[in-house]
Amino acid sequence: MPRRARPLVLALLVSLGVLGALAIAGAGGSGDTKTAISADGSPESSTTSSSTAPPTTTTTLAMPSSAGALSLTRTITGDISPKSVVASDRGQVFAQNMMYRHSVTVYDSNGELVKTIPDTVNLTDFGIPGFPTPVQGAPVEAAFTPDGAHAYVSNYSMYGDGFGPEGDDDCPLDNDYSNSFLYRINTASLAIDGVVPVGKVPKYVAVTPDGKRVLTTNWCSYDLSVADTATNQEIKRIPIGEYPRGIVVSPDSRTAYIAVMGTQDIARVDLTTFAVSYIRGVGGGPRHLVISPDGASLFVTLNAEGKVAKVDPVNGVVQYKVSTGQAPRSTAISTDGQPLYVVNYESSTMSKLATTDLSEVQTVPTGYHPIGITYDRMTGAVWVANYGGTIQIFSSG
Repeated sequence: MPRRARPLVLALLVSLGVLGALAIAGAGGSGDTKTAISADGSPESSTTSSSTAPPTTTTTLAMPSSAGALSLTRTITGDISPKSVVASDRGQVFAQNMMYRHSVTVYDSNGELVKTIPDTVNLTDFGIPGFPTPVQGAPVEAAFTPDGAHAYVSNYSMYGDGFGPEGDDDCPLDNDYSNSFLYRINTASLAIDGVVPVGKVPKYVAVTPDGKRVLTTNWCSYDLSVADTATNQEIKRIPIGEYPRGIVVSPDSRTAYIAVMGTQDIARVDLTTFAVSYIRGVGGGPRHLVISPDGASLFVTLNAEGKVAKVDPVNGVVQYKVSTGQAPRSTAISTDGQPLYVVNYESSTMSKLATTDLSEVQTVPTGYHPIGITYDRMTGAVWVANYGGTIQIFSSG
């Protein structure tokens, strides 16, 4: 997996505590293959700072406009290979450096490196017996708690005494991979302060909006781990299907939606009863999901089709399906719910789409192999993680 990058300068921080009135321009698109369809059918690196900024606040968060055109404002380089990037919306952005970098890099909203967190832990310190020596993880994805006090990070594999072979993306249900762990990182101390036992090769992680549960899709055990954030204990393991990946949770924290990448379906999990139902026939290889702020629409990338779909989560109807670039991977949605941002892995581009009908608003070039993306509501900036070894920050002003 290639890795590389370079810093520029980021735009103005939007102050906390004010709900901005939004002026949203809904630009039309060109070049889409849009259809309505039913569900059936080598610059200098940033330097490490020893200080950390307070990450949490009880003030109402601002809502910047997303109407402007995207422009690149900074490229971050360093000893990174970012698989994903996630904004806390309180002044911190975490990048998970996949596999052999064994680290999470933390940035402020301007893109300055604050700290590199190694993934080595003593599991015995967290009450996990049977691992007398330090072990390492392999960070994949992260999710912040709603108050910004903690971030949960999934580890693709664990390395050290007591763990079996390294995980793999191609795994039958009957396999000999070891179960893994989530790390909980305290965003004030920027230290790992908890671990959560989960399944085999955990991929995506999400925290419910009420902050009570953390959910993880376990790629090689074909299930979903549901853990209590108060105790860091898994309370339920739910069979989902072949290769579960992306997760979103409804605004009321009652329903989780899971992209089941080995199928054409999205699983719907009732987080009260843990009953599972399915939105069938969404498209080939659903990979990544986001949900609109009002919970009325799901947006999913379809890995096998190379398309993006808009889905009604209630009746399961696929309302629109479009082509963006080659191999759309991850997505992010603005806080105002107007544009959807999609990174196109093989095209090395990012597409900005109107959430109304998935029409193309803008496409911009990115670094090599963009794979992760996040929207920072503090600044209105879009961050893109490139496997080529860079993180890029795009402004909308």
